[in-house]
Amino acid sequence: MAAELHVISLCAEWCGTCRDWKPVIDEVARAHPQVRWRWLDIEDDADLLGDLDVETLPTLLVGRGDQVLFFGPVLPKAELVARLVESLATQQHAAGVDGDVAALWQRLRS
Repeated sequence: MAAELHVISLCAEWCGTCRDWKPVIDEVARAHPQVRWRWLDIEDDADLLGDLDVETLPTLLVGRGDQVLFFGPVLPKAELVARLVESLATQQHAAGVDGDVAALWQRLRS
């Protein structure tokens, strides 16, 4: 059985765009219950981020098993997020990410 797909939204409560993003993520999560979804506040959960500097909010981290499949900012539109998740559901190759992103994914997996 293939490892489960995880989508982590890197956001901040003080960010208006992130607050608008939360219902979009909730909508896509309801439509894709086979995916594990998580909200990660970059300030409240700063200890998990390590040296990773998130420059654009909201940013998504998508991983499966020990691989990061996607890391980057995404427009807060349900159809774009759904299409991204659907395309990554069958992707077998890791994205080229820096060590800080890979380290964050490993911390989140454990």
